[in-house]
Amino acid sequence: MLDQVLDVFQIQPDFDLKLMRPNQSLAALSSRLLQELPPVFGQVKPAICLVQGDTTTTFCGALSAFYAGVEIAHVEAGLRTFDLRNPFPEEMNRVLTSRLAALHFAATEGAARNLIREGISPERIEVTGNTGIDAVLMIRDRLESGAHSGLNIALDAGKKLIVVTAHRRESFGSDFENLCRAIARLAEREDVQIVWPVHRNPNVTGPVDSILRGKPNVTLVEPLDYLPFVDLMRRAYLLLTDSGGIQEEAPSLGIPVLVLRHVTERPEAVTAGTVKLVGTDPERILSEATRLLNDAGARENMARQHNPYGDGHAAARIVKRMAAHLGVALADLP
Repeated sequence: MLDQVLDVFQIQPDFDLKLMRPNQSLAALSSRLLQELPPVFGQVKPAICLVQGDTTTTFCGALSAFYAGVEIAHVEAGLRTFDLRNPFPEEMNRVLTSRLAALHFAATEGAARNLIREGISPERIEVTGNTGIDAVLMIRDRLESGAHSGLNIALDAGKKLIVVTAHRRESFGSDFENLCRAIARLAEREDVQIVWPVHRNPNVTGPVDSILRGKPNVTLVEPLDYLPFVDLMRRAYLLLTDSGGIQEEAPSLGIPVLVLRHVTERPEAVTAGTVKLVGTDPERILSEATRLLNDAGARENMARQHNPYGDGHAAARIVKRMAAHLGVALADLP
């Protein structure tokens, strides 16, 4: 699932830790990371370790760098729900990573304020926007120019495309079944086509297959590579997701988002009006989706709001600040 992203951006890793196992526990993944990363630090001897996001690899990468005496810079710093169980384990990962980092690259002013409230010096924080927006806009431009081919799923041009993604651990069980039931009821409309790239976790595939497999107007597909998924997003009328990144990316493409979570670490999107929290209650999901499907004006109002997460130049700002921190002239960088 990851190698195809490297191919799109023409990245060749120097190290592959081969960590992934089917349905492995967080403890097992963390253990492997903390075992496999120290030899890499010993060989490379980096001046600084850059970690991105709030995954288990983010925190364990930062912890391994700390143990090795290497400075840490954190991209996408300062996201908070202030609830360690929501999202799980991401809130814990990013809070602990912040305690270890020397540089904090926050996507928004709100994220920067969260860090300052936690006692981090403003001099160590840089508001950059999010690199995910850099990536999605780059791929959008390549798709629109014809430089890349994208989607190979049959879409009905006469129907409104609803794209669904959901895989959050805190929703597994009855909450996940509820959101599947809401999707099933949406699919009863004759004017929609629902496409769901289904995450391979058995906690996702089980309820999705039992509730939605074979339903009219529902297309269940394998997880999509990054490029065709961006193509799918840009064609959507509406996105339903519990993904953090999609809350930022879809508004850059002008697509409204209903968030299948009870809390979000991205309140700026809610304030801006580009996304709306709907949780996992079937009636709420159905009501909000129906409103946007029936009211073109309401849908366009969400689509046209300013995306607070960046302008496509976050990476350049990060490189500039890191170079200054390390005392390296930009012209000297490879």
